[in-house]
Amino acid sequence: MEKGKMTVQEAGRKGGMKTAETHGREFYEKIGQKGGQKVKELIEEGKKARRRAEGR
Repeated sequence: MEKGKMTVQEAGRKGGMKTAETHGREFYEKIGQKGGQKVKELIEEGKKARRRAEGR
């Protein structure tokens, strides 16, 4: 690998470490909760779409 070059994985890890330093644990907890809520919403939307498609 050329000097000064890094993989996408290395860049992501470096960025994540910096974010953790600057924002702290609470930041990750908050975005994790938001992500979990969004997943629940998407699942519910999928269930509704399936019911409509099946004519229920």
